[in-house]
Amino acid sequence: MSDNGNVNETENSLDKKTLTPEQRRLLLATPAGWLACGFGSGLVPFAQGTAGSLAAIVPWLLLRTLPLQLYVFAVVVAFVAGVWACGIAGRMLGVDDHRSIVWDEFVGMWIALIPTVMPVFWASWSSVVIGFLLFRLFDVWKPWPIRLLDQRLKGGVGVMMDDVVAGVFAAIVLAFLLRF
Repeated sequence: MSDNGNVNETENSLDKKTLTPEQRRLLLATPAGWLACGFGSGLVPFAQGTAGSLAAIVPWLLLRTLPLQLYVFAVVVAFVAGVWACGIAGRMLGVDDHRSIVWDEFVGMWIALIPTVMPVFWASWSSVVIGFLLFRLFDVWKPWPIRLLDQRLKGGVGVMMDDVVAGVFAAIVLAFLLRF
């Protein structure tokens, strides 16, 4: 561990899959780490992105009751908070986009599910499942420009942006499916 409390980059710069007990404590000891790891959902031993995406549905149940304008505002606030929190967590772990950092999945899911809260669409639980599957598809597949953003942007913005665009792609496809 370095003098400033961060894990030495050489210790973990290539390890995006596992967390040491010390790294877990670092994440859970700060509000930024707690938020970045999706209230703990990113600490599962495997499929952290999927776990974060599923966990995002719980707060979405409250978000979906908001008028559309407030819903979008909440997503923007969550994005800004995510840039801050994911940037700090990445520096703490010594890896910009460690698998345990899943707040980007929360925001991406909330974007993907925007059509389900729009009054012009009839949405059901199957719409939420389809939105989830579409978001995971785009997040894992990373078609252009998602892959480019993932490779070029660093820090908190880099962590958040590829999932934002994956959420937008998923929302567009979901809206199309709900419309027809």
